[in-house]
Amino acid sequence: MKITMIGSGYVGLVSGACFADFGHDVTCVDKDADKIEALKAGRIPIFEPGLDGLVAANVAAGRLAFTTDIPTSVREADVVFIAVGTPSRRGDGHADLSYVHGAAREIAENVSGFTVVVTKSTVPVGTGDEVERIMRETNPQADIAVVSNPEFLREGAAIDDFKRPDRIVVGLDDERARAVMTEAYRPLYLNQAPLLFTTRRTSELIKYASNAFLALKITFINEMADLCEKVGANVQEVARGIGLDGRIGPKFLHAGPGYGGSCFPKDTLALVKTAQDYDSPVRLIETTVAVNDNRKRAMGRKVIHAVGGDVRGKRIAVLGLTFKPNTDDMRDSPAIAVIQTLTDAGAAVIAYDPEGMDNARKLIEGIDFADNAYRAAEGADAVVIVTEWNQFRALDFARLKTVMNAPVMIDLRNIYRPDEVARHGFSYTSVGRAD
Repeated sequence: MKITMIGSGYVGLVSGACFADFGHDVTCVDKDADKIEALKAGRIPIFEPGLDGLVAANVAAGRLAFTTDIPTSVREADVVFIAVGTPSRRGDGHADLSYVHGAAREIAENVSGFTVVVTKSTVPVGTGDEVERIMRETNPQADIAVVSNPEFLREGAAIDDFKRPDRIVVGLDDERARAVMTEAYRPLYLNQAPLLFTTRRTSELIKYASNAFLALKITFINEMADLCEKVGANVQEVARGIGLDGRIGPKFLHAGPGYGGSCFPKDTLALVKTAQDYDSPVRLIETTVAVNDNRKRAMGRKVIHAVGGDVRGKRIAVLGLTFKPNTDDMRDSPAIAVIQTLTDAGAAVIAYDPEGMDNARKLIEGIDFADNAYRAAEGADAVVIVTEWNQFRALDFARLKTVMNAPVMIDLRNIYRPDEVARHGFSYTSVGRAD
């Protein structure tokens, strides 16, 4: 099957490489000529474990190609995926669909024969209807079926998520697309891929509802963590106690500094705006958004309190800048708000992250960067763990204590046991636990 992926960013590149690995003939298209040239040269613009090898193997096998030539790629395709960005629109929080609409027009201008056009980008309910309207207005003769097929990829584990999914949601209003989409995903399983066919609007809402529910779970356990600190309970044991209930489950019940990344912040906000447009407000999600936004700066204040209430003139080492480990994604990372709170209070911040340094330099001003955790800790009055990278899970406390000005650790991810850190002579503060 010939597949064209419009957009060679995170979703488009991972999806395209995985489809190619299934044996399909895939062309990834992007208007950014520099990005395409870099991909042709084997340079991957994002950090995702295993992606560089997967791309290289499928390019070498002749199943994966990169180009800026949209017309040719579309004309030759059986399926065209739209995998362009849908960032929050400035001013109102709605999803910016300009890239999706632009892609729809270009596809319509160049489509040849019956073609399934699939929206892979995360889009609000009703976008598929608008994409179809745009395409039919642009080219009334186009023989197309517009489908919704949202992605459920976790950054840092995207390849495994694509190849071993919990479910594949396909929303369609034209039954001709069912067989095409089934064939596209058929290589996933020997017997039958976990395909869930719905209407197009239902599929679009499933994506937003999924992310909103997970964001709600994170925010819930974070509020429980605050309560645990007040009453003398342990949030990790609370999470385990409720997570063992099969109706609740253990995932996304890890207390921390709040959620970030490319999906949860913009998708929860877009769902709130969509619900308001339809006069059906989602109060729980509205509260989730507000609580999460406030929490990030509250974590900065937590650091200040742990250092004695005043950080003016003090040196604070921040370990971890990306919103989660195994990615270089800095979008809406809690580290940004934590650092801003510290610098606003007069602290000198030096930071280190295994993969996010280049992106961090573009987003965070007025701080210094180190090339490893121990360099960051030199002369520091406190070290703050914001992202739970593996290399921060077994720090040499004796070495840290030697290079730091004061042995103070604030662990916003609870990766250490309080007694373990105290044994090394550190003042230790974590989240939702008596320290």
